Amino acid sequence: MSTQAGNDRAFNRSMLIKLVVVALLMFGFGFALVPMYRAICQVTGINNLVQRDATGREARNTQVDMTRTISVEFDANARGLLGFKPEQTSLDVHPGEVMTVMYDISNNEGRTIDAQAIPSYAPKQATEYFRKIECFCFTQQVLKANETKRMPVVFVIDPKLPKDVKTITLSYTFFELNKPAVPPPKQSAGA
Repeated sequence: MSTQAGNDRAFNRSMLIKLVVVALLMFGFGFALVPMYRAICQVTGINNLVQRDATGREARNTQVDMTRTISVEFDANARGLLGFKPEQTSLDVHPGEVMTVMYDISNNEGRTIDAQAIPSYAPKQATEYFRKIECFCFTQQVLKANETKRMPVVFVIDPKLPKDVKTITLSYTFFELNKPAVPPPKQSAGA
């Protein structure tokens, strides 16, 4: 009986050591995923939504193509009680021309919130040719209770944009970060 108990203890100790090693390896792998993900995104050019696309100097060094006009449409979506809209819904742009469009964001909550905008483009192939120089989407925004901000997007469309693209839609989704949890509804005593 004591031999069986000794074997069980040895087995349990061995299993515990294996489980701790596996847990530590999984924990380490979780930390390693972040730099691996960033490196893969940087190499492939995907998921670089909140990075500056071009500096002001790079954008101003492009040749303006006056023979082409691209219609750029602006769209805005917000989650929660955020008011968010572009000041103009469309703009005609010559490729290589530096342009600015303004967006209005308002916090209709009675508290300060942290928010972030994520851009998307249509058609998808236009993404690599739409270069943002300045954008509120590069950083998180802090909006005080009932505050309204006017924020610019400065951009240039690369003259290398394929000739068949005549319209680009720039759409932003603005959402609150670290939204407080909503408490569950109280149940009545009779339920």
